[in-house]
Amino acid sequence: MGKARNPRRRGGADEVAEDVDGGLARLVPDRDRARARAWTLLVDGAPQSHVDLDDPAHLSFEYQRRLGHVIDLVAPPGRPLRAVHLGGGALTLARYVAATRLRSTQQVVERDGALVALVRRELPWDPGARIRVRTADAREGLAKVADGWADLVIADVFAGARTPAHLTSTEFLDEVRRALAPGGVYAANLADGPPLSHLRGQIATAAARFAELALVADPTVLRGKRFGNAVLVASDRPLPVAELTRRAASDPQPARLEHGRALVDFTGGAAPVSDASATASPVPPPSVFR
Repeated sequence: MGKARNPRRRGGADEVAEDVDGGLARLVPDRDRARARAWTLLVDGAPQSHVDLDDPAHLSFEYQRRLGHVIDLVAPPGRPLRAVHLGGGALTLARYVAATRLRSTQQVVERDGALVALVRRELPWDPGARIRVRTADAREGLAKVADGWADLVIADVFAGARTPAHLTSTEFLDEVRRALAPGGVYAANLADGPPLSHLRGQIATAAARFAELALVADPTVLRGKRFGNAVLVASDRPLPVAELTRRAASDPQPARLEHGRALVDFTGGAAPVSDASATASPVPPPSVFR
């Protein structure tokens, strides 16, 4: 757990800036929303989360909307879930699950204890929501989840805007599979740019551990034209490909879904990643956050 910090106010009375374990965290009011209770969390200038305290079902970031589609489709509407979130940020997706699937039980694993304290103080979540936050490394926290407990595991972990190497391997996915209930779903936010070596390796790694895969991303990212996010979805049961495709295509920032043979071909023969060969995801170019 990080030591207590005194918040530093910058850029006006509404913005909060505070040192956390991962760098300088800033909570910036979203002036584009009708209400002033919508905030963007940035850590060292990299956007991490967007939260509307009045409307926790609102997802602003494109990759979070894509993960929201997975949450919507992982079980019949309204059915409670048992979900594990690796990486907490401002708990955007945990709040979304709590708002759209009442009585869900959730575990959030966030390494940055000072960030958790900041979010808890400045952006408190519904105390009635069944959300437990554990301050730990994502893989260490996942190891404490009971076998077969989770209907859904979401990985959205970045340190210095990079996914740590130990969360990219087959051994890590073995832990994910252990924690998932039969037929459970794993979803990961990945980031890469040309030549997409990291993304191709992550698909090959997931294919070595799961029977069914889908990838959702902006077409320009999939063509290797720019750096961006891609959402990988994996399970041992058939995925709702048709509906996920429709939702991705109709999003305000349309995305393309790849699965089956097209996704296998996309890997270009990349090999699965092990702990011994794992590396962190690539550093985003400075232009990404401008």
